[in-house]
Amino acid sequence: MAAETFESRYRVSGMDCAGCGRKIDTAVRQLPGVEDVSVTVPTGALRVRHGGEVTDQAVLGQLRSLGYDGEALTPSGSAGPAAGDPGNAVGREDARPWWWTGKARLTALCGLALLTAYGVGTLFPSVELYAFLAALAVGLVPVAWRALSAARYGTPFSIEMLMTIAAVGAVFIGAAEEAAAVVLLFLIGEMLEGVAAGRARNSIQGLAALVPKTAFVEVDGVTTEVAAESVEIGALILIRPGDRVPADGEIIEGAGDLDEAPVTGESVPRRKVVGDPVFAGTINGGSVLRVRVTASASDNTIARVVRLVEEAQESKSPTERFIDRFSKIYTPGVLVFGALVATAPPLLFGGAWSEWIYKGLAVLLIGCPCALVISTPAAIAAGLSAGARRGLLMKGGAVLETLGKITAIAFDKTGTLTAGKPVVTDLVAGSHDSSALLSLAAALETGSSHPLALAILARAEADAISAPPAAATHAIAGEGVEGEVGGERIFLGSPQAAARRVPISPAQDAAIAALNAEGKTVSVLIAGGGIAGFLAMRDEARPDAVAGLADLKARGIRTIMLTGDNRRTAEAVAAGLGIEPRAELLPQDKLVIVKALQAEGLVVAKVGDGINDAPALAQADVGIAMGGGTDVALETADAAVLHGRVRDIPDMIALSQGVMGNIRQNITIALGLKAVFLVTTVIGVTGLWPAILADTGATVFVTANAMRLLRWTPRHQT
Repeated sequence: MAAETFESRYRVSGMDCAGCGRKIDTAVRQLPGVEDVSVTVPTGALRVRHGGEVTDQAVLGQLRSLGYDGEALTPSGSAGPAAGDPGNAVGREDARPWWWTGKARLTALCGLALLTAYGVGTLFPSVELYAFLAALAVGLVPVAWRALSAARYGTPFSIEMLMTIAAVGAVFIGAAEEAAAVVLLFLIGEMLEGVAAGRARNSIQGLAALVPKTAFVEVDGVTTEVAAESVEIGALILIRPGDRVPADGEIIEGAGDLDEAPVTGESVPRRKVVGDPVFAGTINGGSVLRVRVTASASDNTIARVVRLVEEAQESKSPTERFIDRFSKIYTPGVLVFGALVATAPPLLFGGAWSEWIYKGLAVLLIGCPCALVISTPAAIAAGLSAGARRGLLMKGGAVLETLGKITAIAFDKTGTLTAGKPVVTDLVAGSHDSSALLSLAAALETGSSHPLALAILARAEADAISAPPAAATHAIAGEGVEGEVGGERIFLGSPQAAARRVPISPAQDAAIAALNAEGKTVSVLIAGGGIAGFLAMRDEARPDAVAGLADLKARGIRTIMLTGDNRRTAEAVAAGLGIEPRAELLPQDKLVIVKALQAEGLVVAKVGDGINDAPALAQADVGIAMGGGTDVALETADAAVLHGRVRDIPDMIALSQGVMGNIRQNITIALGLKAVFLVTTVIGVTGLWPAILADTGATVFVTANAMRLLRWTPRHQT
């Protein structure tokens, strides 16, 4: 019998770069009983899998020994919100303003000590050295302690260790003043990293703040204000005009325009009527709505988005994994190179020891890997957050990176390129005009839940056509529906069934054939012993489908429509969209087509509803689910567009390409600055001050560059 495994979750404060994450990962793995550790730097999350013997105190003690703060969150599987839930507390330090964090206070104290040392040295030159040594100790002792702790727990080549060696070495060659200033600059850089990392962290957690804290629950006609997190599935809530929606649900009474911009970035409010879903955090701009709750507070759309983005940030892209592997070799290499710079010229060429040791110490500072290792995860975290705020979910850095390389996309038809439900497209009058035709058809279909019946009823409502009462209505299997309206017998059904009852003229036959050729389903209405007229219905393309597909073609991406529908309907829909159709397919046929595209050397995305065609979605390089915030759309496939817009697919690809471009910029900045200052240091132009500025400056610049992605907006919305 397998031993039970537990998962404990923690929020860590002060963890601002990938180097911090590696130190924590390595140290926590040292605890007895730990089976696996997962550290997510952008969200400050730590997950520890163990056999039950690892305590919160042991984990938090390990964090504090490394110089971080933290708090235990509700373990997985027990009651209460999980680590990704919006009701969850963030780390105590993250909740403070940046100027009152531990890093900011240490930086201020170190700066004050350095200013004091300058003042004391000016007034009392004989004690100047001791004043600067004291100022140096204020900043260096915490840094050195973190370096030694990291080394003790398996990370000897940390940024803190490089800084400690450089500062202590500078003291021994008589540069105590410069060493103190360098430590201050290092602390300033760390503080600025924390500010930037906090922005990325708060951008996605800020979604949780969109959900109101209270909700108006109606029970037996009495409305009571309660905490939103206490509202249960099935409860009836009242949403007033101007209120934010407190929970996911379905409208059971009322209609109005809901502003989804706070959640999706969509500028135009969406009209919602009875039966439509509403999502927590959106704003009711119309009349009073009564909504039946469909998800708990810990599982509403925003909570799932926050949780999925946090989980996605744990999945590294190929580029990030390469940088991680490279940095593990790079940092020890910097130590070796710095030692060679310090010792080789004096030993081999008679150079001055103090001069070359100074240059070797500067090389250590230049070689700090912070800017390099943060260049990729910072950009990916910002990109995932920016996408999530606009309803574009990508499950990890690998998915985000692959999306930018897509060269072919296979779309499902029904519910993906089309709205997924038929609408009445044509009313062709016969013995009755179009209004009477629609009125009689609606009379027969009243109360039916058949998709074609719902289309007729929706068209009647839209055209303000009232339906008279019908009597003795009944369905005739395989033919249609029959009943009495105003004492007259009427029938609505297929053209074949209608032809068995009354003659259809050649002109009417031709009109029906023309509509069928357009992929439309025709229902014929018989009244008074003749053809009253006929209605044509079709599952129409989404309003944005043409523009979305045109954008993909402009990017050089091949688009294909895969459907199990008949060839005639598929070709008619494809012709209107300008897409290549493949019709009459079974799920296994779609899988074969995806494989064939990949065999041609194409990088293939498959877009579907997240339920059907699972084999093709799994086979594709990226499977993308289309949905309206449903569990399936959020939990399946590699990526999801929550709002069912074809337009979102090219937007997702554009975001991916923007993120990868940002990463390339960051790597160029990080390595370019190091290369420049390495040369200038070795030839004697720059020293310790510019060296640390090169490192901290590059780190801050790279992080700030990545944070620009948080303001990303689709091109068509700018």
